[in-house]
Amino acid sequence: MKTIKLFSALAFILLLSNATLAQNDSEAKALVKQVLDKVESYDNLVIDFSYTLENKEQNVKQETRGDVSIKDEKYVLNLMGTTQIFDGKKIYTIVPEDDEVTISAYDEMDSDQITPSKMLTFYQEGYRFKMDVLQDVKGRKIQYVELIPMDSDNDMKQILLGIDKQTKHIFNLIQVQPDNTRVEFRVTKFKTNEPLSATHFQFQRSKYADYYINELD
Repeated sequence: MKTIKLFSALAFILLLSNATLAQNDSEAKALVKQVLDKVESYDNLVIDFSYTLENKEQNVKQETRGDVSIKDEKYVLNLMGTTQIFDGKKIYTIVPEDDEVTISAYDEMDSDQITPSKMLTFYQEGYRFKMDVLQDVKGRKIQYVELIPMDSDNDMKQILLGIDKQTKHIFNLIQVQPDNTRVEFRVTKFKTNEPLSATHFQFQRSKYADYYINELD
């Protein structure tokens, strides 16, 4: 499913928790820790983002936008016309185009199921941090940190995490694949401690009475 594939990369951006910061450039380590501390201080996050996939050699460019709200382990993701809800136990994928809802249990041991609360866990033991370039983006100072894979078989050519030096928030994530395909997630709006309703992260079955409910677990 396209949403799941995109979300595995999006999760890389959204929540910085439980990261192992050993064996890293000391300056990069300090900067990432500031971002970690700041994100962990918020009760919730509401983020709008853009997604761009581009390969100039193949004349390919795809762009889309989405948004996600996060509180602890729970999230609601809207992307490519699909809504995905994780209530802490189950994942609900709602596809209005097909009038279908798929319900599946979250398996913590399944590496393909990456949630925002596990943003760093799937590379925390496989990457080192290194300071990269500092860029001026419309008056904002964006410091890039390179994520260097320890495994030579890693399928990414380069991974860069852009951090706004003033706010200590994530600005973007850039992944460069071996064929020079460039994938970028860019945060377009970052809100914190929003007045989310008590049912915001709950699946309301009554709203989808006319949908086909596909319960996998």
